[in-house]
Amino acid sequence: MTTAALQKPALDRVEIARPLAAVTAADAVTTPDVKVSTEHVTIAYSGRVAVRDVTLEVPEHSILAVIGPSGSGKSTYLRCFNRMNDVIPGTSTTGRVFLDGENVNDPDVSVVELRRRVGMVFQRPNPFPMSIYENVAYGPRRRGQGDRHELDEIVETSLRRAALWDEVKDDLRRKSGLALSGGQQQRLCIARVLATEPEVILMDEPASALDPVSTLRIEELMRELRENYTIVIVTHNMQQAARVSDVTAFFTMAEDRAGYLVETGPTARIFTRPSERLTEDYISGRFG
Repeated sequence: MTTAALQKPALDRVEIARPLAAVTAADAVTTPDVKVSTEHVTIAYSGRVAVRDVTLEVPEHSILAVIGPSGSGKSTYLRCFNRMNDVIPGTSTTGRVFLDGENVNDPDVSVVELRRRVGMVFQRPNPFPMSIYENVAYGPRRRGQGDRHELDEIVETSLRRAALWDEVKDDLRRKSGLALSGGQQQRLCIARVLATEPEVILMDEPASALDPVSTLRIEELMRELRENYTIVIVTHNMQQAARVSDVTAFFTMAEDRAGYLVETGPTARIFTRPSERLTEDYISGRFG
């Protein structure tokens, strides 16, 4: 048995959380509101194409899981939603990326405001070297929210939403965010994002550096946050994608093509009745 086969579950052994409520097994009876989307997006680094011609829609208040082998452009694609690729020298993006129908790449779009509306949680927890309180209050302070009572409320609300308040409420100002466990640090980073009142949360392998217990806490948190936010997650963990997501998009690459979208659809269908043989081969562990 190959290493890939050991790491990826067979189709009939994948736990499915649930299909998107507005989508049936036939894939669409009603069309949910689209929160973010891309239209023929191609992204290149110094002329080398990493993502090619991707058109995809993400329904509001849903979780989209982006899966695929390493090098297929998943993280690059994720970063196009809040223009984080802009900070990488030599990066170019063509096509259109929409948030609530507005092209985020238009010259008059404020990148600062865009990144407030589309927050990001990275692969490894990255709390600031300051107290738990100041980690969460950092974003609101930068936006000019300096009132003590207002900040106290924002910090508590954000930590509660990130399922961390009860664990840290007695050490908010004394304890550094760096002193927390790995799982707590990642939830602190989620609370820090929530404090800026985003509409979309991007998560790039948010549990890959965590132990199984912390991973389950993050997954439970994602399902809770789905009620108020739209979430896009990149993950190599097929079980995780099946457990938490409503919609799944499968990316891969070929010798003559950069990372491209093979298919997308309700998670239940993608993991049990994929339309493309490539998708089935990846999910079942035949490659990747």
